[in-house]
Amino acid sequence: MSAGTGQNGVAAPAVPTAPDADPGRADVLEQVQRSAVALLTAGGAPPRSLRVQVGDVVVEAEWGRVHEPVAVGPPPASSEPRDAAPPDPGRATVTAPTVGVFYRAPEPGAPPFVSEGDLVRAGQQIGIVEVMKLMMPVESDVAGRVVEFLRADGDSVEFAEPLLVLDPGEV
Repeated sequence: MSAGTGQNGVAAPAVPTAPDADPGRADVLEQVQRSAVALLTAGGAPPRSLRVQVGDVVVEAEWGRVHEPVAVGPPPASSEPRDAAPPDPGRATVTAPTVGVFYRAPEPGAPPFVSEGDLVRAGQQIGIVEVMKLMMPVESDVAGRVVEFLRADGDSVEFAEPLLVLDPGEV
């Protein structure tokens, strides 16, 4: 049998070879194996299905959806959106660029990008939203002073959901 490991640690399945196996058939199987490993390691996200055909040999595989464990229980009080009145007309909000989990700091234990009372310039990063293990920067569209965070660190957020309030008059 021959086996190997492709990019990203994807193990290549062993290709059985028997003493009486047709050498041409073994070459085809090895080519199918290499093609399958190349396809599996080339994409950024894991595939749901794979079909490789070399000559008259066809390999098809399907994977079920993998779910990460979900904590059961009531959410912490901070994860509920605040029922605050809409911001003053002179105030601005910074919103989530996508659905995901909002973080105020670049990593656990690090200081936050900004805190209440800080001055923020237009284009400055104020947080990140994690979506499918990708960290998307959250940047302010306007300059101003951070008045209030509407979402806490680690809260789940929706697209365009307000994250913080800025006072653009205090630049």
